[in-house]
Amino acid sequence: MIKTENLLKRVEVAGGQLEILKGIDLEIKASESVAIVGASGSGKSTLLGLMAGLDEATDGKVWIDGVDLQQLDEDERALLRAEKVGFVFQSFQLLPSLTALENVMLPLELAGHSDAESRAAGFLARVELGERVTHYPSQLSGGEQQRVAIARAFAAEPVILFADEPTGNLDTETGAHIIDLLFEINREQGTTLVLVTHESRLADRCDRRVRLHAGALVEAQA
Repeated sequence: MIKTENLLKRVEVAGGQLEILKGIDLEIKASESVAIVGASGSGKSTLLGLMAGLDEATDGKVWIDGVDLQQLDEDERALLRAEKVGFVFQSFQLLPSLTALENVMLPLELAGHSDAESRAAGFLARVELGERVTHYPSQLSGGEQQRVAIARAFAAEPVILFADEPTGNLDTETGAHIIDLLFEINREQGTTLVLVTHESRLADRCDRRVRLHAGALVEAQA
């Protein structure tokens, strides 16, 4: 489902280049859940962004569902993400001028779903926000905003879901509820789940964890 081969990422800094990722070889199977763990600055979010086609590698290759991302231009990568990929971020990434319903509807409408409103409403009910569909992000708590983000991510039925520190801005109790929702809906849809986290309770729910240290893959365990 997802494969990387000798994946390298370098950026220009004062005085030379900084190597963020150092030749990552990784394969993630369909419907598998994988946690990417490691200290801050180890390259976790960079790896996630490269696998999702949000950033371009300095060298190496990434395949999503058999498609070589390096062979696609920016528009083609965006189309691939729209068709196959969902995202949940630590900062929620909701549009403040749109209601909860409209935030969930937006990617569905962009993808051409004729039932965008009913589907969005159904997923908001699924994450226990059926009574908050007309509320704007500023009127929702952090946990409620993350539930909107989860509804938005799953509503389009992606084959892959990338989550970057999805509980990082939430208190312990709210975070635990978000984790339960994330894995419950993921199990129902059979989505391939790849997440970055510092939290052991979240990583422990995954089928496998991958550990990075200073940009290198140092451990991959069940």
